[in-house]
Amino acid sequence: MDAFFASVELLRYPQLKGLPVVIGGGRRQADDALLQRFADRPLARIPVEAFPLLRDYVGRGVITTATYPARQFGVGSAMGMMKAARLCPQAIVLPVDFDEVRRFSRTFKSVIREIAPVMEDRGIDEVYIDFTEVPGGQREGGRVLARLIQKSIFEATGLTCSIGVAPNKLIAKMASEFSKPNGISIVAEGDLEAKIWPLPVRKINGIGPKSGAKLEQLDIRTIGELAARPREWLVAHFGQAYGAWMHEASWGRDERPVVTESEPVSMSRETTFERDLHAVRDRAELGAIFTDLCTRVAEDLQRKGYVGKTIGIKLRYDDFRTATRDHTLDHFTADPALIRRTAGQCLKRVDLKQRLRLLGVRVGKLARADAVATAAAPSGSDEAAPRAEERTPDLFQDSRQPPDVG
Repeated sequence: MDAFFASVELLRYPQLKGLPVVIGGGRRQADDALLQRFADRPLARIPVEAFPLLRDYVGRGVITTATYPARQFGVGSAMGMMKAARLCPQAIVLPVDFDEVRRFSRTFKSVIREIAPVMEDRGIDEVYIDFTEVPGGQREGGRVLARLIQKSIFEATGLTCSIGVAPNKLIAKMASEFSKPNGISIVAEGDLEAKIWPLPVRKINGIGPKSGAKLEQLDIRTIGELAARPREWLVAHFGQAYGAWMHEASWGRDERPVVTESEPVSMSRETTFERDLHAVRDRAELGAIFTDLCTRVAEDLQRKGYVGKTIGIKLRYDDFRTATRDHTLDHFTADPALIRRTAGQCLKRVDLKQRLRLLGVRVGKLARADAVATAAAPSGSDEAAPRAEERTPDLFQDSRQPPDVG
């Protein structure tokens, strides 16, 4: 989907089309004030000059996505909003509406399944589709079916998407970026040298910043230059598995099937604070945030029909060091109180003297709830909770909650 989060917001605020807009951060006072100020008129009639600007943003949020006019200034996903404000201060900034985005995600995927049912879900805004057995799927190299999918999605949602058609998932992923927004790109088997080899090596999904930097040190910048190196040479520099994979990828080889059913490994929630918080001085605020994260993870599990056994935490300190801890229960759970209690015990195994910029909660070792007889832990005796006399104070105890004591 094209700039998915931003495109969903532009359906709500069509007066912002063609302008630099970034989506990111949580609900902010500026956004609430805007809606209250113009509560007597439709959203589409709120004047453009009334929207909050990125230059006025102060905080630690990151950009979820940006419209294409904003991207022309170098603004992109996962960029800190304060940095983006220096690049494009005139951009309009809007919060993420996850409920609305999820609704549109379900809609566009259901449209695709009606046309081409062999579909692999790759997240909220991206899928792989197998055209092989779809009637008409081979016409014009797949372009006819791609146009039908684009048209059907637009009619159902008002949103556009870009489609790459290729013999395999690796090349299709690259091709989907060739002609954004609302483009269709076809890469046939004989197009490797002309369309793929001139691209930077980082365009291969699986070659990240570190590998890209190492390849550049070795005078390899394009996929074609990578393909020119012998497999043995790549194995010697990058290891047996990764080096062999890089060789195959550079030659456009990918045998992975489109997988229609997959199970999540874990579910998590995390938040970056607007300011660094301290475990003691900001105990009440941290406690409320921590409890909310645990509750939201539990709601995610329950909504999607999963339970988990491993409860973990993630902390990022003010110097950007990251610490993680986890604990595995002897039974599955999706209970927010047990997740909160177990995560609280994990906190006692990390250094809390330093200020924090991020906090996260994760539940792993998942299983489907309907396939597991979830064992209820006896009160006061679950594996995550030590005896009362062994306990130390929970520094993140939410002041709104009763103390965690036996």
